[in-house]
Amino acid sequence: MLYMPREEGQGLVEYALILVLVAIVVIVILTLLGTQVSQVFSQIASALSGT
Repeated sequence: MLYMPREEGQGLVEYALILVLVAIVVIVILTLLGTQVSQVFSQIASALSGT
């Protein structure tokens, strides 16, 4: 019988690497824009409360 390599593990590793890369990108974006987003939410909250 011929040797048939199994590639399921390789695909799983590739998906895990993509997931880690996306998580790193999201963390970097939130770190850079976190203060600006916080200010926007504060402005919205103050406008809704009427102050």
